[in-house]
Amino acid sequence: MSVKLKALVFDAYGTLFDVHSVVRLCDEFWPGQGTALSQLWRTKQLEYTWQRSLMRRYKDFSDVTVDGLRYACAALGLSLSELQVTRLREAYLSLTTFPEVKEALGKLSHLQLAILSNGAPSMLDPVVANAGLRGVFSAVISVDPLNTYKPTPDVYQLAVKRLGVPKNEIGFVSSNCWDACGAKSFGFRTFWINRSDAPVDRLDAAPDHVIRNLAELPDLV
Repeated sequence: MSVKLKALVFDAYGTLFDVHSVVRLCDEFWPGQGTALSQLWRTKQLEYTWQRSLMRRYKDFSDVTVDGLRYACAALGLSLSELQVTRLREAYLSLTTFPEVKEALGKLSHLQLAILSNGAPSMLDPVVANAGLRGVFSAVISVDPLNTYKPTPDVYQLAVKRLGVPKNEIGFVSSNCWDACGAKSFGFRTFWINRSDAPVDRLDAAPDHVIRNLAELPDLV
């Protein structure tokens, strides 16, 4: 039998907050290009976190996000003004949650809930507040003090230290398979939200549970 969980730790972007809710604004700026831009933007944003961690050239996630945006626009041949940069950076402070998030979190309130994110504190605090989730989480933890990104093991250790719960009693939830694999390798019990029916990443640390959305999580804990 699995050890009873005392805490659940959630990734933020793509797990609780829909990063592609920026598509509408992207389409306002570049009609018909919003989806392609958002997808490439997200891809480069993540790639830059891994590359900067390996290079030991940390920038906070807000700046990495803008760098990803600039790359994506250049790759798609889209002109990008500083006003558009500001508007899209600000859009990350009010990303929408996925439809099932609030109800699922309510059903999990008997556990200690926290966020562990690549996001900078200046991004996380507003997006949590704007989504009406302030008070839901006992901790909102950023990688920023470590100057590195997930899936570096030290990042997951931040949650252990902050929550005061042994790692085998913490569940970790992410829509990013590589993140769930990283957390599993560290020692968390992991839940991968696989919204796109993708295959499991081959990282020798497969997630413990694969679910389609957060609505399935309460029955597993």
